[in-house]
Amino acid sequence: MNSRSPGTPKNADALRGASRLAVQATRGVMGLVEEMHCTIASGPSVLGKPLARPVRAVTGLLYGTLQGVTRRVGAGLDAVLAQLSPWLGESSPGPQREALVSALNGVLGDVLAEEGNPLAIPMAFRVNGQPLRLEPEALREALPQAGSRLLVLVHGSSMNDLQWNRRGHDHGAALARDLGYTPVYLHYNSGLHISRNGRAFSELLEQLVSCWPVPLESLTLVGHSMGGLVARSACLTAEAAGHGWRPLLRGLVCLGSPHHGSPLERGGSWVDVLLEFSPYSAPFARLGRIRGAGVTDLRFGNVLDAHWEGRERFGWGGDARRGLALPAGVACYAVAATTAKALSERLPGDGLVPVDSALGRHALPELTLRFPEANQRIILGANHLDLLDHPEVYATLRTWLA
Repeated sequence: MNSRSPGTPKNADALRGASRLAVQATRGVMGLVEEMHCTIASGPSVLGKPLARPVRAVTGLLYGTLQGVTRRVGAGLDAVLAQLSPWLGESSPGPQREALVSALNGVLGDVLAEEGNPLAIPMAFRVNGQPLRLEPEALREALPQAGSRLLVLVHGSSMNDLQWNRRGHDHGAALARDLGYTPVYLHYNSGLHISRNGRAFSELLEQLVSCWPVPLESLTLVGHSMGGLVARSACLTAEAAGHGWRPLLRGLVCLGSPHHGSPLERGGSWVDVLLEFSPYSAPFARLGRIRGAGVTDLRFGNVLDAHWEGRERFGWGGDARRGLALPAGVACYAVAATTAKALSERLPGDGLVPVDSALGRHALPELTLRFPEANQRIILGANHLDLLDHPEVYATLRTWLA
């Protein structure tokens, strides 16, 4: 097994990734300033913007020159850091840098991946932050206690697999101790479309199951936040592709997953629309578009390509989803958190995800995810991250998965 995770770049690669990001940011700000300059200097709209053409010509030349210089500086930094790579060596980052890279991927992951930035996280299974090579001997060596009950944990948006361990508790490790599961953790770029991650997850699960060192009796998926949507998307992919891991799936647990979206993302899309109303504020709408495809998928809880393909990602196009059932023949569970201290008819959510969204409830019956009543749980006085280590959450998991 490699000593370094595929999602953890070497020092030189991390510096190259950061320098590219800085250059991109500089160029983006220049573009924003140029657009504002043109809008203001072109004259009033009621007069037909009489100065638009000459202003555009002058600013185009000026800002084009500045953009060219910035590109050349970026290319020079990239070349220098590539030459220094052998001298800078390997990195052994702690959880702080892992968290920073994960947050960057959550916000800009699609851009990082498209541009081949070394900071883009490639999908991998990990244990204790180390990648698993999907070969029988490698798995046997990395997981000497591997058993017949496989548990895969899928983290949420802008997070990583190490963050399942919160305040000394890890649901995966606890279920291994108490119920004999073998936990494996997915590490992925949460800035990509959920359906893209779901497809890659299903393909990776197919490899993992085929290489598992002992005969498998069952597979259980536990997803926190976006992780629950990625797991649902993987199930749909597996069913369409006939993947061999799908018949092994016995349980799917979603912890605070926004099955029907998050108000924060819907609010962000409204800000984009409102900013576009004025020509003077329109350039600032670009700032609202600095968020990855995975984040905009959380507006409604998109889990299929068809939910977003051909649609304006930052516009307000409405919910394109159609009714989707939970995976058949699988025990499906949902946990929601609320900051309220007592049950009532109108419970607030966990700070990020409404209770109804986490439990799959929807005003339209065809969009409602029908988690059995016995398989739903509401945790009082808890926020979104508390779902990772709340004693009541773990007690519920232990009961459900026993």
